[in-house]
Amino acid sequence: MRGVISRRRVLAGGLAGTAALWSGVLFAAPGTAARRIALANLHTGERVEVEYFRDGAYVPDAMGSIEALLKDFRNGERHSIDPKLMDYLVDAAAQAGKAAVYSVISGYRSPETNARLHERSSGVSQHSLHMQGRAIDVRLDGVDCQYLAGRAEELRRGGVGYYRASNFVHLDTGAFRTWRG
Repeated sequence: MRGVISRRRVLAGGLAGTAALWSGVLFAAPGTAARRIALANLHTGERVEVEYFRDGAYVPDAMGSIEALLKDFRNGERHSIDPKLMDYLVDAAAQAGKAAVYSVISGYRSPETNARLHERSSGVSQHSLHMQGRAIDVRLDGVDCQYLAGRAEELRRGGVGYYRASNFVHLDTGAFRTWRG
């Protein structure tokens, strides 16, 4: 019947409105809100806390600071970092109900570093997205790594690897896939 508003329809509309509100607040897509991230490199002790997205655009100076922090700590080589990787980190933290404050185990890896690591471990991909600035290994402050991996998987955005023995989560901007290391 047209014009009749059922309780079920009102509840469904309310839930849809609530979901829309939360998606705008917690998971704001770039272009709708400023975005911040804090990163601490566990190998170099360097830290950065920046607003990397503002007024509908990625902030070049902030992305430069992120690139410097995520350099290959073994040889100092730098590479541009995919800004979508930062979005993935921020959204995974929001999915876990936390601010995006991460400890970084590995960011960019030069091809030479990656080749050496691949020779020593079958867990290092020969064609790792770390070499393209599209992958990161992290821990989220105050969050169990298994829980973080689960929340990142819910986003179905990119690669999610959970490494229990080493206690970190790998996230990348490649195709959606999951694994345990």
